[in-house]
Amino acid sequence: MDNNWRSKITFEAGKRGGRPCIRGMRITVYDVLSYLAAGMTNDQIISDFPYLTTEDIQACFAFAAERERSMLASSL
Repeated sequence: MDNNWRSKITFEAGKRGGRPCIRGMRITVYDVLSYLAAGMTNDQIISDFPYLTTEDIQACFAFAAERERSMLASSL
């Protein structure tokens, strides 16, 4: 699996409760995935948040996939 998300997803204890954020900004992986789950497209998200990139959104997917994989592995 591609680990490039590690350069895009950051954790800071004092920012958004330590939740995973994109490039140190205040937008979380959860925020982006929620917008996508609600039916927004990448272009719509980037239009609303012009400081985000397509690569940032892809990093959210990769982070979520890695987290799911690690949760599955730890439950075996």
